[in-house]
Amino acid sequence: MKQQIILNLPVQDLSKSRAFFSALGFTFNDRFGGEHGVLMNIVGDTIQAMLTTEPFFASLIDKPVGRAREANEMVICLSCESRAEVDALIAKAVAAGGRTPHPPEDHGFMYDQGFEDIDGHLWNLVWVAPEH
Repeated sequence: MKQQIILNLPVQDLSKSRAFFSALGFTFNDRFGGEHGVLMNIVGDTIQAMLTTEPFFASLIDKPVGRAREANEMVICLSCESRAEVDALIAKAVAAGGRTPHPPEDHGFMYDQGFEDIDGHLWNLVWVAPEH
């Protein structure tokens, strides 16, 4: 079995979160999931996120569920193939109800911008020049 990375993210409304990420072009593996969660493909079947309802997520841990709108424990960073791809995904995220917490940062060899999804999770999109 090949190694995979699966992020587990609590969401308030599973259908709204699925619609949000579908608008960004992400696909879902309906073999895994149900009324409490859905498996989202980020990079094929190698990197995925299990979007789970907050009550189900809470049943998996022995601490309170953190509210991403109030505090962040991590930023999910995705590489993009171009500056245009960064800008296009940001535009889709904003159109689908997300927000941008800061303007794009252009360092010449690297370009990035982030968005906050509808549950407050932070995603950073970055392009790095091939020669770096």
